[in-house]
Amino acid sequence: MNGVVIIDKPAGLTSHDVVNRVRRILHERSVGHLGTLDPSATGVLPLVIGNMTRLAQFYTSSEKTYEGVIRFGFATDTYDAEGDPTGKNQSVSLSLEQVRHLAAHFQGVIQQMPPPFSAKKINGVPAYKLARKQKEFTLKPVQVEIKKFEILAVENDHATFRARVASGTYMRSVAHDMGQQIGCGAHLASLRRTALAEFTLADAHSLDELTAADDSADDLFVHPRTLLPDLPCVTANEEMAARIRSGRTVNLPELSRARQVKVFHGQRELIAIATRVAGTLFHPKIVLAAQSQTARP
Repeated sequence: MNGVVIIDKPAGLTSHDVVNRVRRILHERSVGHLGTLDPSATGVLPLVIGNMTRLAQFYTSSEKTYEGVIRFGFATDTYDAEGDPTGKNQSVSLSLEQVRHLAAHFQGVIQQMPPPFSAKKINGVPAYKLARKQKEFTLKPVQVEIKKFEILAVENDHATFRARVASGTYMRSVAHDMGQQIGCGAHLASLRRTALAEFTLADAHSLDELTAADDSADDLFVHPRTLLPDLPCVTANEEMAARIRSGRTVNLPELSRARQVKVFHGQRELIAIATRVAGTLFHPKIVLAAQSQTARP
């Protein structure tokens, strides 16, 4: 079973928990995820299955879109609602104009301090493991990009937002830093990812839907021709497909200006991502189907 399925991750599960459940549902060990979501966060979690796990390298810097709520009044040690308060709760009533003015300072390329409870590595150890043991460590600010940060509504101490960000951006840190700037503390009350790369909530399925699909679960997979939409597609004939499957170069004169292409055998079988090496010659960067696939019984 090879493909990509988008799960609408529920709150309370880690991304790895979802991977483990899907392994059991599909009876397929080779399952990975694109773009980790915190346990409390929900929304778009793309899973790559079987040979499609090799596509993960093309999504390491994918843009993401979120909707969520920031609560002003107190900060937490995890920068979200799961953590312990780090100060007294203050009574706060903010206007939409105030919060929008504050949010404007966080748009564009900024320096951001990752949360202490995060997967950032400190000498090879994730920061959250050190934080849980209350060990001292130092995180360094990193450059991130917030391409769009829109405050949709404000009600007393809660601000609803929509954000589009580059990979590596922590919305928890944005919430925390906004609270510091305004002087009352803040944390991320809720977060829902609505898009990652070309995948959106419209593509997503619940774990229950995947379970109910049973033997037809692959009907829920994303159509492979919609993957990596910036890359052109080419449909290989039998001779070309055989060369690609064995890792040999092929001549693709109609795609002489492309740097990389998706190579298909038939309409749905993505067999390789090929890279132009010279002129009209393309060499498979990754081979996704080394031999013809047969239908599952």
